[in-house]
Amino acid sequence: MDRLDELAVLLAVLDAGSLRGAAQRLRRSPPAVSRALAALEGRVGTTLVQRTTRALAPTEAGRRLAAEARQVLDGFNAMLRAGHAEGETVGGVLRLTAPTVFGRKHVVPLLARFLDAHPGLRAELVLSDRNLDLIEDGLDVALRIGKLPDSGLMTRHLGQVRRVLVASPAYLAAHGRPAGPEALAGHRIVFTAARPGPVVWRLWPGRRERAVRLAPRLVVNQVEAALDAARQGQGIAAALSYQVVEDLAQGGLVRVLRDCEPPPLPVRLVWSGGPDQPARVRRFIDHAAGALAGLAVLAAP
Repeated sequence: MDRLDELAVLLAVLDAGSLRGAAQRLRRSPPAVSRALAALEGRVGTTLVQRTTRALAPTEAGRRLAAEARQVLDGFNAMLRAGHAEGETVGGVLRLTAPTVFGRKHVVPLLARFLDAHPGLRAELVLSDRNLDLIEDGLDVALRIGKLPDSGLMTRHLGQVRRVLVASPAYLAAHGRPAGPEALAGHRIVFTAARPGPVVWRLWPGRRERAVRLAPRLVVNQVEAALDAARQGQGIAAALSYQVVEDLAQGGLVRVLRDCEPPPLPVRLVWSGGPDQPARVRRFIDHAAGALAGLAVLAAP
């Protein structure tokens, strides 16, 4: 049981993104969580979680062990719930939200499979790049990209993505590659602004954050439009790595200033409340986590 507890601590740390968040979830002190994590790392003989003053991130060994641990603990919890779950049906309305591009590419297909498996279920999916409030907007589950504020919400870690800068080979052939953040001033910039705000990109040259002010040649309110313009040679655009994975693989876009990219952003499922959720919510979380956790686009290359 102590070893199962260590696995539960590892998952809580990765899902919460911090020792403090894991401690709140497990109702323990941060030092107790840190000791349990250290004990597990000592047991397996390698570092499982890279710790910095700003963030936590799983190592490759930690990612592999977390995936296996989740299966073990899910199986254990499933056995404990077996008596209650026997004869349980999945019905009602499942209400979800996800970022627009990720939702269209990855959530819609897995949701379709889930609906096929549960004929008595209906679903409502809201695609929005704004973080909707689960309670106020009547949502059961959200897929979130980025750091989360401390809250009473439950989370499950799926992976991570990066914010990258890209341009077409034709643009780079004509204008050259920027050698550093300061060189962006001499380049055409395609900027995405869903709402008014600073016209800056936050880059990390030398692993230190730097806000780079921009004078864009083109401003659009959707990242897909910005990427369309970049594909047509209109300049350098910013996107999340999963949004350009096909372009990069096929050579339609090229990554620039790679050594200045910010730290990766966590991708999580988020829901309110504890384990006493309706069957449709519990089953969907397990289904979505199984489908998404193995996606190559969430490995944040």
